Amino acid sequence: MFGGKGGLGKTTFSAATAYYLAKRGHKVLVFSVDPQASLSDIFKRDIFGKGAVEIMPNLYAQEIDADRRIKEYQEEIRKKILDMYGLAKVPEEIDSYIQAAAAEPAMEESAIFDAVVDIVVKGGYDYYIYDLVPLGHALYYLSMASVYDAWIDKITHLRGDMAEYDQVVAIVKREKETEEDKILTELLWIKDRINKSSSILTDKQKTAFFFVIVPEEMIIKDTQKAAGLFAKFDVPLSGYIINRVLPPELKNQDIPEYLRNRITMQEKYLKLIDETFKNEILASVPEMERDVTGLEMIEKMAQAMFGNGGKP
Repeated sequence: MFGGKGGLGKTTFSAATAYYLAKRGHKVLVFSVDPQASLSDIFKRDIFGKGAVEIMPNLYAQEIDADRRIKEYQEEIRKKILDMYGLAKVPEEIDSYIQAAAAEPAMEESAIFDAVVDIVVKGGYDYYIYDLVPLGHALYYLSMASVYDAWIDKITHLRGDMAEYDQVVAIVKREKETEEDKILTELLWIKDRINKSSSILTDKQKTAFFFVIVPEEMIIKDTQKAAGLFAKFDVPLSGYIINRVLPPELKNQDIPEYLRNRITMQEKYLKLIDETFKNEILASVPEMERDVTGLEMIEKMAQAMFGNGGKP
């Protein structure tokens, strides 16, 4: 997983890492749930809402269409209501509620979170590269696993207690057995999915989280705060990657005053980054001469991140 504030290079690093691993023969899926994601721009392919699209051998990319996912989510809810209660049609007042709920932010986040669980639990790839949404939203998404788990755990216990009561009533009425509790079964299925997903995202043997930072004061402070918050959700922080570092040797050349000042500023904050994050800094990536779009520039970025190992 690559995280950090918006516009620092998370998507670029995600694409370059996926490229690097795919070139080594691993089957890789790089995916994003951010409605403003730019995997389509980086790969120069329209992949939005089209599922996992093959970019090149071993490399697949996916951008989740939240609106479509919400509609699918609504249909799933309607189907479950019909199946559970044996109805021919969803009552109008309940259907109106389902439609109205689609406008709620919680419905979108819940649907997207469910899509991520689908991807992680389904399997089929050697590596998953998760291009996270910007920091605040990322924290919310990552916290949803624990929030959902606690909520479903409570509801499941309540439903279990009700099932025991139903059994007692059945015995008193001399009925053979109570009908299978479909609601409890559904809750346990959801809980199992969330637990599997959560256990993968927080497993240090399987998952790594990288912060993307640039040598600017506010970014360093925000990242430091975010690292503390991420630790509370047991996200396995693996290190920091510095992006957009201007070549210091330019100072010895005849360059505009503006650029000279930028390099001097970066030197100050690179020192601060070194003092703040110490041996957790994994790589320092230079500012590229142009936008990282297309496989040629992605390969160049992979070389900058992983050294010569980034070459095919």
